[in-house]
Amino acid sequence: MKNIIKIAITGAYGRMGSSLIKTIQKYKNIKLACVIVKQKKKDLFNIKEKKIKIYENIKETINLFDILIDFTNPESTLKNLKICAQYNKNIVIGTTGFKKQEYDIIKKHSKKISIVLSSNFSIGINLIFELLKHTSKILNDSYDVEILESHHRNKIDSPSGTALSIGKIIAKNKKWNFEKCSIYRKKEITNIRKKNQIGFSIIRGGNTIGKHKIMFLGSEENIVISHQANSRNTFSDGAIKAAIWLKDKKQGLFNMKHVLKI
Repeated sequence: MKNIIKIAITGAYGRMGSSLIKTIQKYKNIKLACVIVKQKKKDLFNIKEKKIKIYENIKETINLFDILIDFTNPESTLKNLKICAQYNKNIVIGTTGFKKQEYDIIKKHSKKISIVLSSNFSIGINLIFELLKHTSKILNDSYDVEILESHHRNKIDSPSGTALSIGKIIAKNKKWNFEKCSIYRKKEITNIRKKNQIGFSIIRGGNTIGKHKIMFLGSEENIVISHQANSRNTFSDGAIKAAIWLKDKKQGLFNMKHVLKI
């Protein structure tokens, strides 16, 4: 049992929490030690999952797990992160929507424990992140850049964390100031489009898991890079891979680029 990694999951009743519980059962070297929720509910897990230990207070679970996987919200994640740092427990964070000062808190805790923080845990999106670095450098500034993202009706942050990561990668490699070059589409009268801008368009509706389209629009050709998630399992699988990779790390702030070695 020495090689078994004990995992705790927060937000177990949510979409990602439920997906993680199902996905984790595919791994022989992983044990779901417990789940942490705001308030216990009856009959939410299926027959195979009835034996899951459910807690409302993370401090009660601190000796049960090796690594915490957190896909909740910035406020809850930061509370859980503080406790993990206090008890030297590594953490995988899939929460998005952090403000700069909140990101700084995460960075501070990474000096004591190891953290994998990613806006998207799918292999496909992380490959696109790498592709965009090269594309952004090669294409000159005559190409207009547009990012279109679509998610389910209950997603709160807008644009998505993934869309913002895409924009920041493009801006960094083009040496643009991300805050100044970003435009967020809304109803208004605008002037003709200026150069060196990144446009964001957002769709919220239905049960869309996640779609991202990046367009480089030139006078002679258009280059379109897109990704569509067909199942949340792609994110939960990536998060579990990140937890396995993180197990023996002492401290530091990492992302999926480190996990996938790309």
